Amino acid sequence: MKNWDSIELVLKTGQPVQAIAPVIISASRSTDIPAFYSQWFYNRLKEGYLKWVNPFSGTAQYVSFHKARLIVFWSKNPAPLLAYLDYLNDLNINYYFQFTLNNYEDEGLEPSVPPLKARLETFQYLSEKIGKEKVIWRFDPIILTESITVDGILEKIEYVGNSLFKYTEKLVISFADIAEYRYVANNLAFNGIKSRNITKEQMIDIAQKIQSLNQKWGLQVATCAESIDLEKYSIYHNRCIDDELILKLFKHDDELMDFIGYSASQQLSFLQPQTDSNRILKDRGQRKACGCVKSKDIGIYNTCGHCCLYCYANRTPAQAKINMSKHNPDAESIV
Repeated sequence: MKNWDSIELVLKTGQPVQAIAPVIISASRSTDIPAFYSQWFYNRLKEGYLKWVNPFSGTAQYVSFHKARLIVFWSKNPAPLLAYLDYLNDLNINYYFQFTLNNYEDEGLEPSVPPLKARLETFQYLSEKIGKEKVIWRFDPIILTESITVDGILEKIEYVGNSLFKYTEKLVISFADIAEYRYVANNLAFNGIKSRNITKEQMIDIAQKIQSLNQKWGLQVATCAESIDLEKYSIYHNRCIDDELILKLFKHDDELMDFIGYSASQQLSFLQPQTDSNRILKDRGQRKACGCVKSKDIGIYNTCGHCCLYCYANRTPAQAKINMSKHNPDAESIV
């Protein structure tokens, strides 16, 4: 597996430090940087580096933008970031969005996201601004409760899909893993939400019905970090940070192509990637079923203000709010 280059930075204090210089940056699986930390992100871009703190060891690591060729944004509300996209364009840094747009307003599962209507409008605006191929719709996670049945979740997906299918090329889904995270189960129970395990049979039923809806939409449909095989229903395992998509969108970028193992001389189609490319580039820091290629995530756990009740990245909404209160947009790190 490839390692990031190491470079020396000189901080404002005059102190020299070692930093990694990743080619692909994830912003972020751990928190919603576009929604809550756009000003901070812009400031760090101008400075050329940031400080990331390992959530398990507490060890600090400096991350340089010196060799960054792609930023993958993950967000439920990228509206605050829109004002800074032109600056990214000026820096000639590529980007695309993983835009999670669920429909859980009635159940209160996402208590602090903007209203559904506003999020739909943001998605449509962003798609028109940067191109629908760069805005991936995620309905993530699919969750069943006492009040949300299989038919009910399909109605929710259909409502959103009917508003978005002209503004994207892909739908990514996942199924909630409540039992895997005890604190998620506790957060749901504390808020009076009785979740239900999704059986394999229900996953298949949902997959079949999504593809029925997709007869109208014509989207690619894929699962995120799921072990279940749904290829029979034309639903494939996704790579959210995806070398094939990167080749399709950014083949003009020689440095990025070199990183993912493609060159103009090979004249490879993005539909026929090198057989060993993803094996070499696979992000070993993610779950076994995750197909993503290597990136550096710059987010921090327990800092997302959406406070979604099913979220694994916040231990509790209270802790996230405490950490957010410590945020300084001029600091090296989010907190």
